[in-house]
Amino acid sequence: MNILIKSATILDSKSDFHNTTQDILVEGGLITQIGKQLKNPKKYKEIALENLHISQGWFDSSVSFGEPGFEERETIANGIKTAALSGFTAVAINPNTKPVIDSSSDVSFIISKAQNNAVTVLPIGALTQGGKGVDLAELYDMKNAGAIAFYDYKKPITNPNLLKIALQYASNFGALVCSFPQENKISGLGVMNENVTSTSLGLKGNPALAEELQVARDLFLLEYTGGKLHIPTISTAKSVELIKAAKAKKLDVSCSVAIHNLYFTDEYLTDFNTNFKVKPPLRTPADIDALIEGVKDGTIDMVTSDHNPLDIELKKVEFDHAAYGSIGLESAFGALHQKFTLKKTIDILSKGKSRFGLEQTPITIGAKINATLFNPNLKYTFSKKHIHSKSQNAIFDGASLKGEVYGIISNNITVLK
Repeated sequence: MNILIKSATILDSKSDFHNTTQDILVEGGLITQIGKQLKNPKKYKEIALENLHISQGWFDSSVSFGEPGFEERETIANGIKTAALSGFTAVAINPNTKPVIDSSSDVSFIISKAQNNAVTVLPIGALTQGGKGVDLAELYDMKNAGAIAFYDYKKPITNPNLLKIALQYASNFGALVCSFPQENKISGLGVMNENVTSTSLGLKGNPALAEELQVARDLFLLEYTGGKLHIPTISTAKSVELIKAAKAKKLDVSCSVAIHNLYFTDEYLTDFNTNFKVKPPLRTPADIDALIEGVKDGTIDMVTSDHNPLDIELKKVEFDHAAYGSIGLESAFGALHQKFTLKKTIDILSKGKSRFGLEQTPITIGAKINATLFNPNLKYTFSKKHIHSKSQNAIFDGASLKGEVYGIISNNITVLK
């Protein structure tokens, strides 16, 4: 791949060209020159786009595609296309498939299906067999096959001894264990945040306490085992406080938050729109403030779209019976840029790589190009026309967003809208 990128503003704190507008020459997938008004004697393809900005390729730590088993929701091929057009050069794929990704052969299947694409697909293996929370899955074999972490997607490990054993066992080969923060005996049949809004709507509530008890339990187990823990998609102010205290103790813990939990409160559920039914549930303005502060001060290590395509039959039903989840890749950049400065937004989208075993890819001469191209200034209302996923369950449908993604250059492949 040989291309000349014209007049691109480089946003990469690891690059000597950070915050400058340059031409970038790419030959054979390597950045060979960066400078002002570079010549193009070999007549390579040129990329010249309005208000073009470029950064290190973005990473999302929690993405669901459906295949195998739920291809009607999303396929790996179209999921990769969606990720690329949303600016992501790498995505971690959840094991909520059918069958669940709980063996080395399952991991190998995902990797083989995703080969030779601009987006690097990183499988997360199930922590327990079939994701049932009873017996540990083949963690070591899956790690050797390419699994980057282990997680029963959106399912808490109810048996604390099982999580203890998982942390101890996985520490022998440096594996990352993920534990969904919910105590089922407290959350019960709750379908939204337990608050005055749930009472007024007549919906069963899932209290913040259900998350916080689980977070506290898991952190105690981590302190005992000395393992390596990731707590995905926290949603409450107390969870931020607990994790901050654990990091002060030097525990090896990381956490993430879903973008929609930074954006929407439980009050958005007043018209029973099932696109707002997510897990963990939307919380209160005070929780959002604490989560945003946690992102800013580094307590929260990464922000995820928590992209989860669901077909219409799972969403166009009564609220109590609707499935949890929303697509989010397409709206991720625009939503974050509404909440944070451009510099912080790009930092957020580039973070989390090292925790999941990915290398940083600075925009510098001699490096392989792994980059996202975008225009940060475009303002628009997110709608169906912006969706590339097979499923349409978008929590950000109708939201005002800021920033347009042009595409990515990665793995010696260019994908542009």
